[in-house]
Amino acid sequence: AVLSFGSTGKLATQIRNGAPFEVLLSADNSTPVKLVDEGLALASSRFTYAVGQLVLWSAQSGLVDAQGAVLAGIPQGKLAIADPKLAPYGAAAMQVMTQLGRVDALRPHWVTGENIGQTFQFVKTGNAALGFVALSQVMVDGQIASGSAWIIPAKLYDPIRQDAVLLKTGENNPAATALLSYLRSDSARQVIRAYGYQF
Repeated sequence: AVLSFGSTGKLATQIRNGAPFEVLLSADNSTPVKLVDEGLALASSRFTYAVGQLVLWSAQSGLVDAQGAVLAGIPQGKLAIADPKLAPYGAAAMQVMTQLGRVDALRPHWVTGENIGQTFQFVKTGNAALGFVALSQVMVDGQIASGSAWIIPAKLYDPIRQDAVLLKTGENNPAATALLSYLRSDSARQVIRAYGYQF
């Protein structure tokens, strides 16, 4: 497989403009539905390959407590969040802050990434003291790899269902269909689970 990484929205735009992708692993479940509706993907191939988990993370040890109480105060430094209009994890972060009643208090401290990858980089490099990122970005072999984190309870945000879909361009490519079959296998799910995803 030759991989191309980017925000789901930008990849969808590239697909609409003729990019030669054959499979889409989306960070949401709505984009694959739209591509199916637009005749660019096969409805029968769409499935949820993972359910993402949101985490409040800092590269600094001890900054984020296991209950997220750090959000009750004013953060020392910037709070990174993915653009909630473009990124499913950003939308989930907004839901969490809304549920906690902290949107107005925290808004002046936000730095917004255009996607979850850029948001993670803000925190990893120290340009933001903490941020809402994907658990998969900070988990290795079932453990938070570094820093400090609060794995946010799923009840505070809508499930981040991430769907895979076979694009029309890959309809006749056995490798594309084999990749999707592999993602449904137990061995693939073990790997996916080890990086902080659910099903």
